[in-house]
Amino acid sequence: MLDSAALPLTVYGSNLSYFTGKLEMYLRIKGIAYRFEPLNMRHIRPLVEQHTGTSQMPAVKLADGRWMSDTTPMIAWLEAQQPQPCLVPVDPLQHFFCLLLEDYADEWLWRPAMHFRWHSAEGAYLQSRHLVDELTPGIPVPRIAKRWLIRRRQRGGYTRGDGITAANQAQVESIYLNNLDWLSALLTHQPFMLGNSPSLADIAFMGPFFRHFSQDPVAAEIMKQRAPAVWEWVARLWNCTADDARADWVDGIPERWAPWLEDIGRTYLPYLNANVQAIRAGKRRFDAQVDDVVYPAARASRYRIWCLEQLRAHYEAMPQDAQAAARQLMQKHQCWAPLWEISPLDSGVNTGVELPFYCTDKMV
Repeated sequence: MLDSAALPLTVYGSNLSYFTGKLEMYLRIKGIAYRFEPLNMRHIRPLVEQHTGTSQMPAVKLADGRWMSDTTPMIAWLEAQQPQPCLVPVDPLQHFFCLLLEDYADEWLWRPAMHFRWHSAEGAYLQSRHLVDELTPGIPVPRIAKRWLIRRRQRGGYTRGDGITAANQAQVESIYLNNLDWLSALLTHQPFMLGNSPSLADIAFMGPFFRHFSQDPVAAEIMKQRAPAVWEWVARLWNCTADDARADWVDGIPERWAPWLEDIGRTYLPYLNANVQAIRAGKRRFDAQVDDVVYPAARASRYRIWCLEQLRAHYEAMPQDAQAAARQLMQKHQCWAPLWEISPLDSGVNTGVELPFYCTDKMV
């Protein structure tokens, strides 16, 4: 169990935040005591950057005074401190593929999540009002100006500013629609991603699906009409407790994960490789091609090179029999070759630091 001196955790973030929602979902199901505090941009954000190395949310302060950042290493650290109830599979093969899905959900579903929130006036006006009231009290700027600045920042950084145009908008939206269809098909056979109880695979999708797709008006209406089983799944996870975390999972990797594995091999890993090439060429932006669609001037990210490094490290840490099984499954779904296409990798991110207690770069 977590040392009582570290509890309760204080989670600084936003209740509209992609990664805050993911972490909160984990903590609730895990039964780890925490309290939520908005990450006040004037008073808390400077402390977060001072103690964690970045100003991203969520940040966590332990009761003993230590600070943490970045949901993926935070969850790994918390799971090591408190293995029960189990949410991260011990089986090496399941563990690796849960981490692969987590990376896909964190980094690939980010773009459609940002698009559905900030593209439409309906979503942008609603959520900018919420964020201003939640995160910017005490900043002596008129509310209407702060709301405009948030919309401008988000669109400039994460929608138009990350390569989304009228020409590729349909492809961005199809990422969400496809995931709805794949989840609906899986959830007709089992209540959770890996079987009869929640796991890291479910938590992985809660960044986009909980705090974005199920809360932003346009995406939420699509979910309710197109995929009510997904709407129910999101609510079911939020209602889970530690008693529901029974590790009642299928053996191996569910066959119904095939659409995600194929999408990872066809779109996500090639995108990561194009990002590597852009960084190596000294570019801050690059034209990313996904299927037959181009995202012009997408943002290059060293953090995403680190993500690729971590996936390879997790694979190499598995026993040889699990490596062989993982390779066979990845080859079947065209994930294997793009995972290893570029070598060596050197992101320069989080080198020589103790994760999750200090980071050197933002998650996105």
